[in-house]
Amino acid sequence: MADTDVVVIGAGVIGLAIARRMAQSGLDVMVLEANSAIGMETSSRNSEVIHAGLYYAGLPLKSSLCIAGRKMLYDYCIQRDVPHRRIGKLIVAFSDRELQALEDIHRQACTAGVDDLEMLDRSRARDMEPELACASALYSPSTGIIDSHAYMLALLTDAEAAGAQLVKRTHVSALARSDTGDWRVFIEGEYDAVVSARFVVNAAGHGACELASRIEDLTPHLVPTRHFARGSYFLYHGRVPFSHLIYPVPVPGGLGTHLTLDMGGQARFGPDVEWIDSLDYSVDPNRADRFRAAAARFWPGFRADLLQPDYCGIRPKLGGAGAPASDFQIQGPDDHRLAGLVNLYGIESPGLTASLAIAEVVAARLGIAN
Repeated sequence: MADTDVVVIGAGVIGLAIARRMAQSGLDVMVLEANSAIGMETSSRNSEVIHAGLYYAGLPLKSSLCIAGRKMLYDYCIQRDVPHRRIGKLIVAFSDRELQALEDIHRQACTAGVDDLEMLDRSRARDMEPELACASALYSPSTGIIDSHAYMLALLTDAEAAGAQLVKRTHVSALARSDTGDWRVFIEGEYDAVVSARFVVNAAGHGACELASRIEDLTPHLVPTRHFARGSYFLYHGRVPFSHLIYPVPVPGGLGTHLTLDMGGQARFGPDVEWIDSLDYSVDPNRADRFRAAAARFWPGFRADLLQPDYCGIRPKLGGAGAPASDFQIQGPDDHRLAGLVNLYGIESPGLTASLAIAEVVAARLGIAN
């Protein structure tokens, strides 16, 4: 007999959303987290934006799960009193070439089901944001911001209320099938152990590909190659005149250096895109000039002396520099022919927005009903 019904590996926002979904279905759930606290990596090192689903043409999982997840997340935040604001954002264009890119985003997002976007000329954009410099803008009223840590705590509280158990400082070294068909989960950390489970969900984020390579009988070619794209943020130590998020037209590897506002009213610029070979969360202060140039482009009143290094996040990419944007990969038994196992790869932005919808997909891949 298995020790537990479900082992979820990783207690970031995705793992916690999955654990909540499984526990509320009446299953016994154990969440294994290598760090000393929940959400210490990608889940807490991002822009804390609730995305509307504008950018994911040709990426069906990112597109559909972002749009579905956005509604689920707003509803959840209201139900659980998670701090959030439907603040809206402006994507700005400075030239005819960028205007064409903006129109492409608008058309593709409408096709995907985002039905509340509005194209603005310079005058109307400045009516909304008087200090904004641009030629035109695309307005997304459904974009928002969220306290990501409060959200993760709410997910954990729900999961634990339904009987889930969180075990921190535990590193999963390998997975193998037992003679009974259950999964044996080999754990290293504060104590060494082997836990058996009917279902295993690999939501290990940056470590998902490496862990998958140590799953017995998993076909190696199904495990993608991981790539790391670091994005730094710089904090603005002063008042900003904007009430919306301000984004440029996207750049290869990311959404461009944008202005975000957090729930405390602090303004940050970022993230940029820097391809790296290993996990390194240091912020290079010498990158500040690029941020200052990006900020001054849409905000003529920007003061360069008020910008200081803050933090960085690292996107778990499935394609390297110069490669086309990649979709989420959620591989279940229909993909790898191993019953009771789901591997999640490349869950970068809009993973936070899509987290509740991703949890539903994982449950469906494992045949777990509500």
